[in-house]
Amino acid sequence: MKLYQIDSFTDKLFSGNPAAVCILKNNWLPEELMQNIAAENNLSETAFVLDIEGELHIRWFTPTVEVPLCGHATLAAAHTLFAHEDYQGELVFKSIRHTLKVKQESDLIMLDFPTDKIWQIDSNIVPNCFNYTPKQVWRGTEEYMLIFESEEQVRNVVCDFEKAANIDLSGLIITAKADSDNLDFVSRYFGPKIGINEDPVTGSAHTLLVPYWQNILAKDNFHAAQLSARGGKLVCHAMGDRVKIGGKAITYMIGEILL
Repeated sequence: MKLYQIDSFTDKLFSGNPAAVCILKNNWLPEELMQNIAAENNLSETAFVLDIEGELHIRWFTPTVEVPLCGHATLAAAHTLFAHEDYQGELVFKSIRHTLKVKQESDLIMLDFPTDKIWQIDSNIVPNCFNYTPKQVWRGTEEYMLIFESEEQVRNVVCDFEKAANIDLSGLIITAKADSDNLDFVSRYFGPKIGINEDPVTGSAHTLLVPYWQNILAKDNFHAAQLSARGGKLVCHAMGDRVKIGGKAITYMIGEILL
């Protein structure tokens, strides 16, 4: 089976967020086998795309669990289909929970995702996992979102992975207003509970980040950066109950899995 490895939300190798992509025909592989492949790949996500007579379905696995939504691996899957599998036009992926649309706009691949519902909660609900104290705590369907005072705090934060692995949701998003005039906000993502200590660039996190910053900054269009060691850049547009998340991608590797 052919295996692609794509760096997402970047146009330079060895940056952005790497994802593996496997294109399947007619049937899913057994779940245990897909999980084993994802564990063997040892990337934050492996996307499996199933084409059934032109209808696309997608699933995402971390090294330890299947997850309900992943932005960077969807971007990687779309890049794979456009660049290597002769697909054209708008792609429509059906996942367990959502219908996701993806298309090329100029030099970006734009993901059309549902906006997550977010609400502010008591900060004492979330264990103190960081060396800085957030000024607010919000939550969405799968993650907590912590608002920090400055970009410097987000950049220099240290996460206690043991504590973060014991929260009741999948991950922790941290964010602050950007210092640069070229950016609106910055973020990082920690998910040791699902086998990802820190995710380099997390597209799905922006389904929470965009509605929050839309309210704070009173605007609909954003340039964002994720401040992981690899780093990544995103362009986001608030569209009511949908959010568009755009970025570039580049192919690192094409290989074969021998099953």
